[in-house]
Amino acid sequence: MDEYNTGMDPEMKVYFQKIMKSFGAVSLWLLLMMTLGLYLRLGYFTNGLDWYNGIFYFIFFVTLVLLLRFLFKVWKKKE
Repeated sequence: MDEYNTGMDPEMKVYFQKIMKSFGAVSLWLLLMMTLGLYLRLGYFTNGLDWYNGIFYFIFFVTLVLLLRFLFKVWKKKE
């Protein structure tokens, strides 16, 4: 048994790395959006649409598109 054999199939290792990258990115994005939108109340329309609501939702959708692009890139990559 050589010292570099971890006992895991290399294809499964790549698959689990993709899962962990996806889970980490989605968790970080959700945590950030929940903090900004719910806890700092940037996502609420209390007195109508304010400028900070518009900026928050613009950042929300731009980062959502970037997150989806990252996820497609991770899962499309052949290793």
